[in-house]
Amino acid sequence: MRVFLAVLLICLSGPAWADGSLFSMQSREDGRPWEAVGRLELAGKAFCTGALIAPDLVLTAAHCLFDAETGARIPAGQIQFLAGWRNGRAAAYRRVRRAIAHPSYDFTAPKDGDRVSSDVALIELQLPIRNTTIQPFATGPHPAIGSEVSVVSYAHDRSEAPSLQGLCGVLDLQSRMMVLSCEVDFGASGSPVFAGPEDAPVIVSVISAKAEADGQPVALGAELEGALAPLRAALETDAVRKTLDAGMRRDTGAKFITP
Repeated sequence: MRVFLAVLLICLSGPAWADGSLFSMQSREDGRPWEAVGRLELAGKAFCTGALIAPDLVLTAAHCLFDAETGARIPAGQIQFLAGWRNGRAAAYRRVRRAIAHPSYDFTAPKDGDRVSSDVALIELQLPIRNTTIQPFATGPHPAIGSEVSVVSYAHDRSEAPSLQGLCGVLDLQSRMMVLSCEVDFGASGSPVFAGPEDAPVIVSVISAKAEADGQPVALGAELEGALAPLRAALETDAVRKTLDAGMRRDTGAKFITP
């Protein structure tokens, strides 16, 4: 059954999850399986949620890379990833080397389904996190309509510990966008959406926005299956460009001549 959306899109940078089905993981024991989910500190002004998908790569929402007030890109040097952040401490702290938004993402575009479908970003850490208790998550294709998913997130009113919501369902799939029964509000940007068994969850989406469907609140997220390949390519292209630029800056002016 097709779900029709209305009242689309509020970027999520404040209180979240109003349906009461949250489990707050205040103790490290509770949150141990989710240590690779962390808080992204954004220029000391805001935060999002992100999750490791490789020792040096964090997956999040593209709109988290922009200042919500000015629309300017937040410099990578002003972003930090706090893996497993809980009650003032993180399992690992890392600064950021680069941050790449999906090539099709436009922060100034209308807040609609097209923007949600590309609201994905990759963040490369300055140093990889190699810790046996912090294991990156695999990513996978979108689950079928009717499948159950779970979300791990931070939010403004529960910013000191991650919370798990495991009672969400996939309501619909629309143009590379997932419509979820999770009820979200400000604060859950970039939160990973998990599918699969509890002992081997895979990330299938990241939370981008909220909307209404048939008068009921829903959450929206981009499908990852087609989004990660261009993101990884953009990351590699950026790395090559920076290497070439660095080489040009180190040019000594020496000339080669044929003997």
